[in-house]
Amino acid sequence: MEIEQYVIEKAKLAKQASRKMVTISAKDKNNALMAMADALIDNMEAIIEANLKDVNKGREKGLSEALLDRLMINKARIEDMALGLRNVASLEDPNGEVLRMWKRPNNLTIGQIRVPLGVIGIIYEARPNVTVDAAGLCLKSGNAVILKGGSEALNSNTIITNIIYEAAIKNGMPEGCIQVIETSDREAVNVLMRLNEYIDVLIPRGGAGLIQSVVKNATVPVIETGVGNCHVYVDLDGDLESAEEIIVNAKIQRPAVCNAMETLLVHKEIAGEFLPKLAKRLKGLGVKLRGCSVTQEIVKDIKPASEDDWGTEYLDLILAIKVVDSLDKALEHIYLYGTKHSEAIITNNYKNSQRFLQEVDAAAVYVNASTRFTDGSEFGFGAEIGISTQKLHARGPMGLKELTSTKYIIYGDGQIR
Repeated sequence: MEIEQYVIEKAKLAKQASRKMVTISAKDKNNALMAMADALIDNMEAIIEANLKDVNKGREKGLSEALLDRLMINKARIEDMALGLRNVASLEDPNGEVLRMWKRPNNLTIGQIRVPLGVIGIIYEARPNVTVDAAGLCLKSGNAVILKGGSEALNSNTIITNIIYEAAIKNGMPEGCIQVIETSDREAVNVLMRLNEYIDVLIPRGGAGLIQSVVKNATVPVIETGVGNCHVYVDLDGDLESAEEIIVNAKIQRPAVCNAMETLLVHKEIAGEFLPKLAKRLKGLGVKLRGCSVTQEIVKDIKPASEDDWGTEYLDLILAIKVVDSLDKALEHIYLYGTKHSEAIITNNYKNSQRFLQEVDAAAVYVNASTRFTDGSEFGFGAEIGISTQKLHARGPMGLKELTSTKYIIYGDGQIR
């Protein structure tokens, strides 16, 4: 079967499933999610074996260790995937929620309620856990989902989807509710992006190239998830001991994810005291540092930062450092180079913290905490389908409510206009 027809058939099945999804009770959806979680645990060995093929292939292609880490699945990560599904099952079903209701002078009663979006297409790279998060959130929110992961994780995504789909079907979900595109042919993405008849929204999740390709070429509506060029600014009144721990966490804990810090901004009055110790620790942890001219005077043996460095999402153990004269300069730098994802200030100055919160235009803005918390699970959403950096409909970690729309329901007793 040629690629276009193959993708269309998948989309048709998903569309048919979406009509049935709106009738399924929260209890039945929760039972299916719990069964999907159990199935992941029961098939752990097979998943790890399939994933090893992807990891070995990625290593042969020269993927960085950070990207290989994103790709790799182990026992703990499968347990986390299962826990995510169980957490989603424990959340309240958003569908049918009455947002408001009012009566007009002509006695029409008008209400606004939450409803599923319909069919959601997810185009993503590298991280197989996205397969589980996306499927779980879409099912709980009453949507059908079509999954198109990157070629580097084809074996992992295929086996995971087959396992959770079988469990879902056995527990009352309609056939076609979870579809996976089992090909690395790029034409499949091109077809998917134009299927307005069957797909209600596309969500791209990955690097800047993938996201912009979908945004520019899709005719299907797109929720744009964001590249994470995230900053931490250490203010003049910041607690330096706390700042060091936050910076290490934001850069080191998992460098290949979108909420990891990529640029450090430090107030000039504390840079001389703060940067030498911090740089030594970061270097010891394998971080390659790049600095502005002032940073290079304070910290020896680091590469000069180029203009490109300020706008780069490294997704690796690389950090750009800039010394700034003031909070105003830090805000200006973030305005110029930030990607509206996650930004943090380390300060004990209340006025400065409030200015930062008010003036920084980002989906998540932190005071005295790591950017690594921009995550659906950490926010209490059970999981996330992506981090939206746009301003329409959804912004920040997208959980169940962000996967719904609304409709108006009107009760009358014979009114005509």
